[in-house]
Amino acid sequence: MKILCIGRNYAEHIAELQNERPSEPVIFIKPDTALLRDNEPFYIPDFSNDLHYEVEIVLKINKMGKNIEAKFASKYYDEIGIGIDFTARDVQAKLKEKGLPWEKAKGFNGSAPISGFFPKSEIADMNNLNFRLEINNEIRQNGNTSMMLWNFDEIIAEISKYFTLKTGDLIFTGTPAGVGAVKIGDRLTAYIEDRKMLDFEIK
Repeated sequence: MKILCIGRNYAEHIAELQNERPSEPVIFIKPDTALLRDNEPFYIPDFSNDLHYEVEIVLKINKMGKNIEAKFASKYYDEIGIGIDFTARDVQAKLKEKGLPWEKAKGFNGSAPISGFFPKSEIADMNNLNFRLEINNEIRQNGNTSMMLWNFDEIIAEISKYFTLKTGDLIFTGTPAGVGAVKIGDRLTAYIEDRKMLDFEIK
């Protein structure tokens, strides 16, 4: 099982980090050791003093495929969930300055808390899906999938050009604006529409 992630997929998030708008999806990978399940607490690692949350809709791949055309991509997942792409922003900045890969800032242990999944058939329109992140009962990120630069089918098509997708693979599809730092004692709750999917503490 692998975790494939899309960066810079919401225009307002690109703007808030002053990043260049990409001409194609930005793809990176987290190892399976990044997964944090069952609302287990997230422990801030000692190598970062600027640990950021990024809430994202997550797709679960249901069959093997490669070089998938976008028009067929919807057949390759039937469940969705929500996750947090934790980013050691200070570590990432140092690596980017040197032109180095930034896996250390994105793929460290526990950097991908993830919810359970439910059938996408329960969603009326996958291209008009609301989701949000609250920290200590205050809304910090509020997204809708209509705001994505590349929709779910386009993401799957692009990823599958380079990586064979296998059953159980997870795709983090990008984060909206509103990212920021967490601190010890924060409680994060994430919702798809009004369905609470994640509820865990920062330690």
